[in-house]
Amino acid sequence: MPKVTFVTHDGVTKTVEEPDGVSVMQAAQNAGIGGIVAECGGSMMCATCHVYVAEPWLSKLPDMTATESEMLTMTVSERKPSSRLSCQIVLGAALDGITVELPEKQI
Repeated sequence: MPKVTFVTHDGVTKTVEEPDGVSVMQAAQNAGIGGIVAECGGSMMCATCHVYVAEPWLSKLPDMTATESEMLTMTVSERKPSSRLSCQIVLGAALDGITVELPEKQI
């Protein structure tokens, strides 16, 4: 099972394992990770699952869709080049070990 490491805004890390096909957002919710609100439940309609993806993982992700890019203009915390919506990052072997940093706030 792929692992994902969450790094909170204040530097606390937690690594969890989830089956292939689970989104990073779902992994956070399953593990009780604070900092990912996910108001829309992964429908890419709220931007409250915003994360910063660390390299080398950012370059391994599929290209961002226009809709995801548009949603990232609505984030509460600063949008950075590494910003992605965690509902759009699907875990699998290629992303095993991915690290994402949580922004200071989502809402």
